[in-house]
Amino acid sequence: MRVKGPDAEDFLQRMVSNDVTQADVVDALLLTPKARLIAPLRVWRRGADHFLVGTEPSLGDAVRTALLRARFAAKCEIEPEEHTSTLVWTDDFARAEELLDAELEPTAAEDAVERARIEAGIPAWGKELDESILPAEAGLDETHISFTKGCYPGQEPIARLHYRGHVNRKLRVLRVESAQAGDEIAFEGKTVGRVTSAVPGRALGYVRTGVPEDATLLIAETPAKLVPAPRP
Repeated sequence: MRVKGPDAEDFLQRMVSNDVTQADVVDALLLTPKARLIAPLRVWRRGADHFLVGTEPSLGDAVRTALLRARFAAKCEIEPEEHTSTLVWTDDFARAEELLDAELEPTAAEDAVERARIEAGIPAWGKELDESILPAEAGLDETHISFTKGCYPGQEPIARLHYRGHVNRKLRVLRVESAQAGDEIAFEGKTVGRVTSAVPGRALGYVRTGVPEDATLLIAETPAKLVPAPRP
């Protein structure tokens, strides 16, 4: 979405979860007042009053509708644009840079990219992310949210959970020989989570926060272990 006009910066600052004034490229969330996900976003600054807001292709209409409903008297246009997005990875798949409209042919197989995503614990819309997920459950409070900027839809429950509470489950990487999306994760005979994505040797899923870090879990009767979360 192109958001352009004299009120573009102020409008986006009031609508998204991260501070669009602090960098030329910002990851953010568009949330309901109850802090449920509408869409993950990436916001590029093109000029003082000109931004590009990117999201998943299937979420473009939902993002534009939400922004238009909230625009009121803000002086900015909100119009769709289409771009290609290319991820350029390092040889060891440790880091990736996103390029817009780059004329590059793909060289990495889809299964290699999916493995890199799962091993890095990066949530994907339709797998780890949907309207039922709280940002903190997926770790998005560490990457997509500013706790020092002004108000935005969902800000109060986000701040209350961050400063006074905790989530009951977190997205975790698991080491397991084989698993499938939808498999239950069990500990001591009780279901403590569910697999959302998997490749041979690794899985991604939501696991209850009370599970010990060194626990031996079962996924479809196959032993599994939590992969230690990287330190911030």
